Amino acid sequence: LALIENLRRVAQRLAVSRHHRDIAADWSDRLLQAAEKRPTDLVLVLADMTQASPPLSGAFLADFTRTLQGHSPVFSLAATWLEHCLSGQGLTIEQMVLAEGQSQAADQVSIGNSIGSLRFLAVHDWRDFVAMHSIVERTLADDPAGVYARMDFTTRNRYYTCVEAIARRTSRPEEEVAQQAVALAREAATEATPSPRESHVGYWLIDAGRDRLLQELGCRFAGVAAWFAPWRWCAAAMRRATLGLLFVTTVALTASGMLAFLAAAGLNGRSMLPAFPLLIVSIVLVTLHLAVGLVTWAATLIVRPHSLPRLDFKNGIPPEHRTLITVPAMLTDSATIERLLEDLEIRFLANRDLHLHFAIVSDLADATEQTLPADEPLIRQAMAGIDALNRRYAHEHDHFLLLHRSREWNARDGTWMGRERKRGKLADVNAVLRGAPLTGPDARFSHVAGDARFLPQVCYVITLDADTDLPRDAARDMVGGMAHILNRPVLHPTLPRIVAGHGILQPRVGVRLPSAQRSRFSRMASGNPGIDPYPRVVSNLYQDLFDEGSFVGKGIYDVDAFEHCCGVFPEHTILSHDLLEGCHCRSGFESDVELHEDHPSSYLADARRRHRWIRGDWQILWWLLPRVPNHGGSWVTNPLSAVSHWKIFDNLRRSLVAPAMVLGLVSGWLSGSVRVAVAAGGVVALAAILPPLLAGLLD
Repeated sequence: LALIENLRRVAQRLAVSRHHRDIAADWSDRLLQAAEKRPTDLVLVLADMTQASPPLSGAFLADFTRTLQGHSPVFSLAATWLEHCLSGQGLTIEQMVLAEGQSQAADQVSIGNSIGSLRFLAVHDWRDFVAMHSIVERTLADDPAGVYARMDFTTRNRYYTCVEAIARRTSRPEEEVAQQAVALAREAATEATPSPRESHVGYWLIDAGRDRLLQELGCRFAGVAAWFAPWRWCAAAMRRATLGLLFVTTVALTASGMLAFLAAAGLNGRSMLPAFPLLIVSIVLVTLHLAVGLVTWAATLIVRPHSLPRLDFKNGIPPEHRTLITVPAMLTDSATIERLLEDLEIRFLANRDLHLHFAIVSDLADATEQTLPADEPLIRQAMAGIDALNRRYAHEHDHFLLLHRSREWNARDGTWMGRERKRGKLADVNAVLRGAPLTGPDARFSHVAGDARFLPQVCYVITLDADTDLPRDAARDMVGGMAHILNRPVLHPTLPRIVAGHGILQPRVGVRLPSAQRSRFSRMASGNPGIDPYPRVVSNLYQDLFDEGSFVGKGIYDVDAFEHCCGVFPEHTILSHDLLEGCHCRSGFESDVELHEDHPSSYLADARRRHRWIRGDWQILWWLLPRVPNHGGSWVTNPLSAVSHWKIFDNLRRSLVAPAMVLGLVSGWLSGSVRVAVAAGGVVALAAILPPLLAGLLD
């Protein structure tokens, strides 16, 4: 700021000097023109200048005397007047001109030094400087878990901001707040059965231990009330009742919408139900959709989004966090295989790391026989492509794998196919990572290309679709988030689900720019495609309120946690397994990491994709019940949380919105009443336009 202020002062002086030079140029031109055209008017022009009283600064005198130099009559008259004016100040023209030259030289040096200093400040990494000299940073670096110093700047800055907020709230010095957080973490680390999460300072700053830290510091609500801690009880109750409050608010808004519709349509609720059963059901679904959109918008305004904590792996992923990037795919033809290999190489070039490995996990298309004549050439082409990639980058080590499965007989569908399709591929990969044979008679895969000896050392798996891009260093960011101690999964003691941390991290998914330009439909429906040049945290209702998001099939998961929680699903019954896996593994939403995928190029392609999603959502309807089927075919207690139940219900509700809108419009038109038809059309239009409009305003 001092450098910028210095530049402002110098620039202001230069602007004033420029103005004075302009005045000098104007008067000198007028004197020269009078001397050339009408010498008798020279005295009159000089009198006008005397009356105007120009500023006798160094800039004015330097420019004025330089212009008139050599014009003896004009210069002598003007010089005499100027000397007379300056004599009262004890100055001469020569002194003023010399001082102006020295001032210009000083300003030039000052500007050069200021700009040079600003350039130095721009290239200097002040984050390291602050970390080196900040007392709070040095205090938090004593984290008993040894995690703080290995975190990225964004996470450390969030911790520092929390220290500042707590210091303001408790009127305590920031250093004392940091010391108390470290003391609580050290106390937890020395217990008989220490909790890894509680031994980290972040648990006490941004996680469940924050209330305890406030109490230890004597929060401003301290005193008798704080001793009995009713305010802490109320706060905890509010957090636990968040889903209930959202539900009550949604029901209230839905009821209000229905009453408004009845009033606008001029109908009585008791007489309407038997007369228009389809209309009232459809309007209830439409108003519920509108209510959910309004509640989501309001909650997004109230709750501030935060990025998940992350370790800094910019210098490389450690060997204990070795990660396998898998692309489940089907080998349908030669062109598809070439595209898979090319995309795999692009992902590798954008995410080079010694402990990152890339694999195509493949099946063949469904068939009436286990093997077809065209199968072997496709498999050989894929294996040759993987071998070629490993030879091309042989100076490192084998980064690429092909894991191919043979077809198995599916009695339910009456066809030969890859077992369980994508879910079966990932299940087989996880089994191999945890000791199942890769080759031999009981092998999970029939063909393997590449050196697979590292597989038992893999800790995390990043799963992508065949059309999903992995931008530069996105894999490191995802692994860094998964490796943070507050994100590590904590298993339920008896049920197959996670109660704290995350077993899956789901990044934000955008649309690839080329696919958004393929057709008029994709240009209209793809939203804002391409790469966001400013990585940002995006609000997500589930993540912001409940610290868990929804899994959509493209993300990173902890192998051990995934196998523990998701190995209980019944076979050949679940098509849309992503949401269920995210519920069991407590998926987290990593909104500041973005992947890109293709957008459907036509309405029919988009409709087919949505049909698959909706069909899969209704297949997990059983998971709304108290008891659910498991892997062995028996029925067990439903392990899902209330938030997971709401996610499943909300997906089913969304699948009914479009049919309900059409049904509401048709029922209104067929009711025979103009008021009913107009009211139904108004509700449908409001539900179709308002939620996307509010979401767009937030963006």
